Amino acid sequence: MAGRVLGALRGLTATRAEFEASQERRRVERAGCCPVAQVADRSRVTVGGVLRSVTLRSRETVPALEAELYDGTGTLRLVWLGRREIAGVHPGRRMRVTGLVCEESGTPTVYNPRYELVADAER
Repeated sequence: MAGRVLGALRGLTATRAEFEASQERRRVERAGCCPVAQVADRSRVTVGGVLRSVTLRSRETVPALEAELYDGTGTLRLVWLGRREIAGVHPGRRMRVTGLVCEESGTPTVYNPRYELVADAER
């Protein structure tokens, strides 16, 4: 009983960012995806979340589309080498990705992930 009361009080005093992170974590759990906070270097994972940013970067004369996927527990960097754009991949879009995680400068990163755009109805 005390746990429920404390949970309700936390819900009332939570910031907007904390509330949104909580909502995103629930969506990821329902989808059966691995939380970003639990991904390990050199592991194959399926992660879901919302794209916070999408940027075109050049990597040694090769174009690379980079995106930041947020799931409420952390951020995963996605990099598609040789791509300048991907239809439907833009900030605010929800997606699931599968790939091999590598730590790059302390940031979990997946190169050329398989991806699935998640329809609004699946939110």
